[in-house]
Amino acid sequence: MSKAQSSDDELFDEFLSTNGHETAPAGWDESYNKKQCPDCGALHDDGAMTCSVCGWQPDR
Repeated sequence: MSKAQSSDDELFDEFLSTNGHETAPAGWDESYNKKQCPDCGALHDDGAMTCSVCGWQPDR
């Protein structure tokens, strides 16, 4: 008996993980001792909470 999925996101994450993809929440990349936005590649100081170029935020 399989358990019911509580959301479409969980079902999609399960599909990706069983097919070899990483499903961890997105976070900042690092480049030249700065935070780098994974969406647009803009560099920010360590205190940045939101990308000032494209508006990306971690865990969204």
